[in-house]
Amino acid sequence: MNLEFYESDDTVVGVLNIRLVIRSASTLKDKRRIIKSLKDRIKNNFNVSVAETGTLDHCQYSKLGIAMVGNDEQYVNSTLSNLINMFRCAVSVELVDYHLEFI
Repeated sequence: MNLEFYESDDTVVGVLNIRLVIRSASTLKDKRRIIKSLKDRIKNNFNVSVAETGTLDHCQYSKLGIAMVGNDEQYVNSTLSNLINMFRCAVSVELVDYHLEFI
């Protein structure tokens, strides 16, 4: 049995961590509604996984973790950069900070 394909380095994982401010949310219920809508839009328009990863108990702050797996680093980088631009243009949230890394 030939296992040469296991030695290949063609898998790229892009991880994007986003910090957001949600000024219009006055309760956790408001925040959950806005974040759920945002996550649904991200999942429908981009081929990524997304989860709220931090500041779960504060109604105006959120941290999202977004991951994408592919075989072309340039494509993964382009997709995650488009996501960053989407957050910059979003009306319901403000992008505070982000960190993009490749594994």
